[in-house]
Amino acid sequence: MKGRDGHLKAKVKEYWDRNVSNWKIAQSPVGSEPFFREVEQYRFSKLSYLAKRVDFSAYPEKRILDVGCGLGNDLSRFVSGGSEGVGIDISQTAIMLSRKNFQFRELSAEFVQMDGEEMAFQDNSFDVVYCHTVLHFTPHPDALVQEIHRVLKPGGLAIIMTINRHSWLYALHRLANLKIDYMDSPVFNKYTYAEFERMLSPFDHLDIIVERFPVKTEVHSGIKAKIYNTLFVDLYNALPNKIVGKTGYHLLAFAHKRSKK
Repeated sequence: MKGRDGHLKAKVKEYWDRNVSNWKIAQSPVGSEPFFREVEQYRFSKLSYLAKRVDFSAYPEKRILDVGCGLGNDLSRFVSGGSEGVGIDISQTAIMLSRKNFQFRELSAEFVQMDGEEMAFQDNSFDVVYCHTVLHFTPHPDALVQEIHRVLKPGGLAIIMTINRHSWLYALHRLANLKIDYMDSPVFNKYTYAEFERMLSPFDHLDIIVERFPVKTEVHSGIKAKIYNTLFVDLYNALPNKIVGKTGYHLLAFAHKRSKK
């Protein structure tokens, strides 16, 4: 954590050491095999678009880097599809749990505690770099993007997600004080579509998808949750794309690095 905002980075690390395993939906003890299965089921049910947009089995024998690997569930899908996986996270707890998760699954990957803004990898090291639910939690997102571009091989693919500031969920948060997961973290950035596009300017070709992401909450309760589940979610999902426009909560980019001539 040398260089950029060492104190803030320490706070970010401390926060995720405490919260990387804080999944209220999980009923099993943290670190147990059922715990990882419960979290994975919930994550991919909540993020129903993810398995549709990302073909985790499409990169056999390719070297995949998961930046901010968390519990390792997403990386396990790449590795199960034949990829060579490397996972990094600023949280040592995340690295410990990812290793345990892979042991249960009888999968092999390299896990290293590392700051994504200052990676120790050589240039052009990976065929694919995957970074989901991370960019908005890092103090210097531009630095993270630059590092992802640097370690990606020419012709490689970066899959990067962030939070849309001009979204329905953020609007509900401001209007009705709707709780958003991990908004209490030391860093929680939000970006417009245009800002995200500019941030990804080092890449040669971009395909940015705005994901609606309105799913019924399973972890909140009370009148707000009831109104949200019974009225808003179904209504918003029923709206045509020409009305919804770019108000989805997640921005998911497929960014390509220029091949060498």
